[in-house]
Amino acid sequence: MGSSILTASFGAFAQQAAKVYRIGFLGVGKAPGRIDTLRAGLRDLGYVEGKNIIIEYRWAEGSSERLPQLAVELVRLNIDVLVTHSTGGPRAARQASASIPIVMVAVGDAVATGLVESLAPPGGNITGSTILGPQLVAKRLEMLKEALPHVSRVALLVRPNIPSLPSIRKEMETVVRSRKVEVQEFEARHPKDLEAAFQGMARSRIEAVVVSEHPALTENAGIIAKLAINHRLPLAGYGEFTEAGGMLGYGVNFPELYRRAAYFVDRVLKGARPGDLPVEQPTKFELVVNVKTAKALGITIPQSILVRADRVIE
Repeated sequence: MGSSILTASFGAFAQQAAKVYRIGFLGVGKAPGRIDTLRAGLRDLGYVEGKNIIIEYRWAEGSSERLPQLAVELVRLNIDVLVTHSTGGPRAARQASASIPIVMVAVGDAVATGLVESLAPPGGNITGSTILGPQLVAKRLEMLKEALPHVSRVALLVRPNIPSLPSIRKEMETVVRSRKVEVQEFEARHPKDLEAAFQGMARSRIEAVVVSEHPALTENAGIIAKLAINHRLPLAGYGEFTEAGGMLGYGVNFPELYRRAAYFVDRVLKGARPGDLPVEQPTKFELVVNVKTAKALGITIPQSILVRADRVIE
């Protein structure tokens, strides 16, 4: 009797141990470095692709309009949890399923956009991390003016029709008034639009560029940074843009937020309800300075900025 109970228990344990979880990832634009840190975070928690997890990727290739269709595709694969970013990702995922757990990564103001009821607890089937992106974009303009006090005409490179654009404009207006700078928006929906955007900046006699947050822009950070250098425009984005050749970077460490997403995935796979897991906000913001690019543009970065930099690229 005892032996048969032990045998049955061991069999049940073996079945549980052998379970392979299916994770869906819904992306607006590809950002390999961020995905690598998500995988690394999962590995640290014991989840290895091909062994006990399968990750199904769906990319909108910069076209947010495709997100709802791609979310439905993932749901039909019977995934255990869906990881996504940008505001459009969680929205599309929630429309596709009200029951599958959704882990959002670095989504702009999740409460204001209606993705969650509150940060703690979020309720519903969504949890993860949220950032106050508009404030960070405005801070980049402020840092740019501190580095280049003489600059009076600045371009804001944006993805058109993003939900956070009104908030970005509102936050920028405060800096515009206090720093006496004019900001002109230039839109880029697809990579092919970037060259035209920078040509427009040249015609408008733009003196510097600020980049707003959007996965489709991040995916093309290298192209954007190169265009800025070719047009001799100092650029302020976030860390990945600075690594690609932009002059200043200020914001959250996006790769680390993707690593942290693995924690939420782990909790959900172990039975936690997303609505009970508090949504997190980053508390650390990085200032990155690319001195090499500054020198190439004939710019000397003030010591007041260099001493505050978390990283300096020589």
